[in-house]
Amino acid sequence: MRSKQLLKAVVTLILMLAAIPAFSQVHDGLGIRIGPPPPPQEVVVVRPYPDAVWIAGYYEWLPARGVYVWTPGRWVRPPRRGAIWVAPRWQRHRGEYVYYPGRWR
Repeated sequence: MRSKQLLKAVVTLILMLAAIPAFSQVHDGLGIRIGPPPPPQEVVVVRPYPDAVWIAGYYEWLPARGVYVWTPGRWVRPPRRGAIWVAPRWQRHRGEYVYYPGRWR
């Protein structure tokens, strides 16, 4: 019984340590050594109101879990007239993928 508990603890520790080198701070974004998967094909539904802006889906990195999570696209109301949405992006930099969040400009 004790050896099973020890084995379980060792396996858990190994899995936790394997996730640690997966990310590091790079510039203003979060650097990750594993790139995001290809985005799924999204269906853009009809614009719900005339000034609505489509924000395409994107992947976010959850460091605590060591996984990418898909945030689906959606229609939103801009914060002000003439605002332009700059989409979030993952950019490769020195062997890592750096995330730059989306923002209104």
